[in-house]
Amino acid sequence: MTSEHDITRVVLASGNPGKIRELKALLGPAGIEVLPQSEWTVPECDETGLTFVENAILKARNASRHTGLPAIADDSGIEVDALDGRPGIYSARYSGPDADDQSNNTKLLARMEQVPDERRTARFRCVMAFLTHADDPSPILAEGSWEGMIARAPAGSGGFGYDVVFQLPEYGCTSAELPAEVKNRISHRAQAVQAMVGRLIRRLGRR
Repeated sequence: MTSEHDITRVVLASGNPGKIRELKALLGPAGIEVLPQSEWTVPECDETGLTFVENAILKARNASRHTGLPAIADDSGIEVDALDGRPGIYSARYSGPDADDQSNNTKLLARMEQVPDERRTARFRCVMAFLTHADDPSPILAEGSWEGMIARAPAGSGGFGYDVVFQLPEYGCTSAELPAEVKNRISHRAQAVQAMVGRLIRRLGRR
Protein backbone atom coordinates (compact mmCIF):
# COMPACT_ATOMS: atom_id res chain seq x y z
CA MET A 1 0.00 0.00 0.00
CA THR A 2 1.35 3.43 -0.96
CA SER A 3 1.73 5.90 1.92
CA GLU A 4 1.38 9.65 1.61
CA HIS A 5 5.18 10.00 1.78
CA ASP A 6 5.57 7.69 -1.21
CA ILE A 7 3.44 9.87 -3.47
CA THR A 8 5.25 11.69 -6.26
CA ARG A 9 3.53 14.85 -7.51
CA VAL A 10 3.66 15.46 -11.24
CA VAL A 11 1.95 18.28 -13.10
CA LEU A 12 -0.06 17.35 -16.17
CA ALA A 13 0.34 19.85 -18.98
CA SER A 14 -3.34 19.86 -19.88
CA GLY A 15 -6.63 21.33 -18.81
CA ASN A 16 -8.62 18.70 -20.69
CA PRO A 17 -10.90 17.04 -18.10
CA GLY A 18 -10.97 13.77 -20.04
CA LYS A 19 -7.19 13.49 -20.18
CA ILE A 20 -6.86 14.43 -16.51
CA ARG A 21 -9.39 11.78 -15.49
CA GLU A 22 -7.77 9.06 -17.60
CA LEU A 23 -4.18 9.79 -16.52
CA LYS A 24 -5.11 9.96 -12.85
CA ALA A 25 -6.69 6.52 -13.17
CA LEU A 26 -3.72 5.12 -15.09
CA LEU A 27 -0.85 6.59 -13.01
CA GLY A 28 -2.46 6.60 -9.57
CA PRO A 29 -1.77 2.89 -8.91
CA ALA A 30 1.96 3.59 -9.43
CA GLY A 31 1.90 6.16 -6.61
CA ILE A 32 2.09 9.11 -8.98
CA GLU A 33 -0.31 11.93 -8.18
CA VAL A 34 -1.30 13.78 -11.33
CA LEU A 35 -2.14 17.45 -10.79
CA PRO A 36 -3.61 19.53 -13.64
CA GLN A 37 -1.69 22.64 -14.59
CA SER A 38 -4.91 24.61 -13.96
CA GLU A 39 -4.01 24.48 -10.24
CA TRP A 40 -1.33 27.06 -11.11
CA THR A 41 -1.40 30.08 -13.38
CA VAL A 42 0.25 28.23 -16.23
CA PRO A 43 -0.25 30.02 -19.56
CA GLU A 44 -1.27 27.92 -22.51
CA CYS A 45 1.63 26.64 -24.57
CA ASP A 46 1.81 27.50 -28.26
CA GLU A 47 1.81 24.11 -29.99
CA THR A 48 4.18 25.08 -32.78
CA GLY A 49 5.68 21.64 -33.27
CA LEU A 50 5.22 19.73 -36.50
CA THR A 51 4.91 16.34 -34.79
CA PHE A 52 3.24 14.81 -31.75
CA VAL A 53 6.71 14.41 -30.18
CA GLU A 54 7.63 18.09 -30.55
CA ASN A 55 4.31 19.31 -29.16
CA ALA A 56 4.40 16.95 -26.18
CA ILE A 57 7.87 18.19 -25.19
CA LEU A 58 6.88 21.84 -25.65
CA LYS A 59 3.86 21.40 -23.36
CA ALA A 60 5.81 19.52 -20.68
CA ARG A 61 8.58 22.17 -20.60
CA ASN A 62 6.02 24.95 -20.30
CA ALA A 63 4.19 23.28 -17.39
CA SER A 64 7.40 22.43 -15.52
CA ARG A 65 8.82 25.91 -15.96
CA HIS A 66 5.76 27.55 -14.43
CA THR A 67 5.22 25.09 -11.56
CA GLY A 68 8.71 23.89 -10.62
CA LEU A 69 7.43 20.30 -10.65
CA PRO A 70 8.21 17.34 -12.87
CA ALA A 71 5.82 17.47 -15.79
CA ILE A 72 4.12 15.04 -18.07
CA ALA A 73 2.37 15.93 -21.30
CA ASP A 74 0.82 14.08 -24.12
CA ASP A 75 0.03 15.11 -27.63
CA SER A 76 -2.51 12.94 -29.27
CA GLY A 77 -4.93 12.89 -32.13
CA ILE A 78 -6.70 10.85 -34.73
CA GLU A 79 -5.14 9.91 -38.06
CA VAL A 80 -7.57 9.01 -40.84
CA ASP A 81 -6.07 7.10 -43.76
CA ALA A 82 -8.58 8.36 -46.34
CA LEU A 83 -7.63 11.94 -45.35
CA ASP A 84 -3.87 11.30 -45.67
CA GLY A 85 -3.45 11.12 -41.90
CA ARG A 86 -5.43 14.26 -41.08
CA PRO A 87 -6.42 15.74 -38.72
CA GLY A 88 -3.33 14.38 -36.89
CA ILE A 89 -1.62 17.01 -34.76
CA TYR A 90 -4.45 19.42 -35.58
CA SER A 91 -7.14 17.14 -34.14
CA ALA A 92 -8.12 19.44 -31.26
CA ARG A 93 -8.61 22.44 -33.56
CA TYR A 94 -9.71 20.62 -36.71
CA SER A 95 -12.83 22.71 -37.22
CA GLY A 96 -11.15 26.06 -36.50
CA PRO A 97 -9.87 28.23 -33.63
CA ASP A 98 -13.15 27.91 -31.70
CA ALA A 99 -13.37 24.16 -32.23
CA ASP A 100 -15.07 21.84 -29.77
CA ASP A 101 -15.68 18.09 -29.83
CA GLN A 102 -19.01 18.38 -31.60
CA SER A 103 -17.81 20.68 -34.38
CA ASN A 104 -14.69 18.57 -34.94
CA ASN A 105 -16.72 15.38 -35.25
CA THR A 106 -19.25 17.06 -37.51
CA LYS A 107 -16.49 18.20 -39.87
CA LEU A 108 -14.80 14.80 -39.86
CA LEU A 109 -18.03 12.93 -40.65
CA ALA A 110 -18.83 15.38 -43.45
CA ARG A 111 -15.39 14.83 -45.00
CA MET A 112 -15.86 11.07 -44.74
CA GLU A 113 -19.45 10.94 -45.99
CA GLN A 114 -18.59 9.48 -49.42
CA VAL A 115 -15.81 7.19 -48.19
CA PRO A 116 -16.78 3.47 -48.37
CA ASP A 117 -16.64 1.33 -45.25
CA GLU A 118 -13.50 -0.55 -46.25
CA ARG A 119 -11.54 2.72 -46.58
CA ARG A 120 -12.59 4.26 -43.26
CA THR A 121 -9.54 2.99 -41.35
CA ALA A 122 -8.06 5.28 -38.70
CA ARG A 123 -6.05 5.25 -35.53
CA PHE A 124 -5.67 7.24 -32.37
CA ARG A 125 -2.02 8.08 -31.72
CA CYS A 126 -0.52 9.35 -28.47
CA VAL A 127 3.01 10.50 -27.69
CA MET A 128 3.83 11.18 -24.05
CA ALA A 129 6.78 13.18 -22.72
CA PHE A 130 8.07 13.40 -19.15
CA LEU A 131 10.62 15.92 -17.83
CA THR A 132 12.06 16.05 -14.31
CA HIS A 133 12.55 19.81 -14.70
CA ALA A 134 11.98 22.48 -17.34
CA ASP A 135 15.49 22.22 -18.82
CA ASP A 136 15.70 18.43 -18.72
CA PRO A 137 17.86 17.55 -21.75
CA SER A 138 16.65 13.95 -21.87
CA PRO A 139 12.86 13.73 -21.92
CA ILE A 140 11.36 10.29 -21.48
CA LEU A 141 9.15 9.50 -24.47
CA ALA A 142 6.53 6.81 -24.96
CA GLU A 143 4.01 6.18 -27.70
CA GLY A 144 0.78 4.27 -28.23
CA SER A 145 -1.40 3.61 -31.27
CA TRP A 146 -4.99 2.30 -31.36
CA GLU A 147 -6.45 1.02 -34.63
CA GLY A 148 -10.11 1.40 -35.59
CA MET A 149 -12.54 2.81 -38.15
CA ILE A 150 -14.52 6.02 -38.57
CA ALA A 151 -18.18 5.34 -37.81
CA ARG A 152 -21.03 6.62 -39.96
CA ALA A 153 -22.59 8.50 -37.03
CA PRO A 154 -21.68 9.36 -33.43
CA ALA A 155 -22.54 6.81 -30.75
CA GLY A 156 -21.96 6.64 -27.01
CA SER A 157 -21.61 9.10 -24.15
CA GLY A 158 -18.27 8.12 -22.60
CA GLY A 159 -14.80 9.44 -23.28
CA PHE A 160 -14.20 12.70 -25.11
CA GLY A 161 -12.96 14.09 -28.41
CA TYR A 162 -13.38 11.71 -31.31
CA ASP A 163 -14.37 8.73 -29.15
CA VAL A 164 -17.97 8.92 -30.38
CA VAL A 165 -16.94 8.32 -34.01
CA PHE A 166 -14.06 5.87 -33.44
CA GLN A 167 -15.48 2.46 -34.25
CA LEU A 168 -13.87 -0.68 -32.84
CA PRO A 169 -14.91 -3.63 -35.05
CA GLU A 170 -13.66 -6.23 -32.56
CA TYR A 171 -15.95 -4.79 -29.86
CA GLY A 172 -18.86 -3.85 -32.12
CA CYS A 173 -19.05 -0.34 -30.66
CA THR A 174 -17.36 3.04 -30.56
CA SER A 175 -14.70 4.03 -28.06
CA ALA A 176 -17.34 6.19 -26.35
CA GLU A 177 -19.42 3.06 -25.70
CA LEU A 178 -16.62 1.10 -24.02
CA PRO A 179 -16.58 0.80 -20.23
CA ALA A 180 -13.92 3.13 -18.83
CA GLU A 181 -11.95 0.26 -17.34
CA VAL A 182 -11.70 -1.40 -20.77
CA LYS A 183 -10.68 1.78 -22.52
CA ASN A 184 -8.06 2.50 -19.84
CA ARG A 185 -6.52 -0.87 -20.59
CA ILE A 186 -6.37 -0.80 -24.41
CA SER A 187 -6.41 2.81 -25.61
CA HIS A 188 -3.55 4.67 -27.27
CA ARG A 189 -3.07 6.69 -24.07
CA ALA A 190 -3.10 3.55 -21.93
CA GLN A 191 -0.44 2.01 -24.18
CA ALA A 192 1.73 5.12 -23.89
CA VAL A 193 1.33 5.20 -20.09
CA GLN A 194 2.12 1.50 -19.80
CA ALA A 195 5.27 2.05 -21.86
CA MET A 196 6.17 5.07 -19.72
CA VAL A 197 5.51 3.85 -16.16
CA GLY A 198 8.61 1.67 -15.62
CA ARG A 199 10.91 4.35 -17.02
CA LEU A 200 9.10 7.03 -15.04
CA ILE A 201 9.48 5.16 -11.74
CA ARG A 202 13.20 4.64 -12.39
CA ARG A 203 13.72 8.32 -13.25
CA LEU A 204 11.91 9.44 -10.10
CA GLY A 205 13.79 6.99 -7.90
CA ARG A 206 10.56 5.27 -6.92
CA ARG A 207 10.51 1.66 -5.68
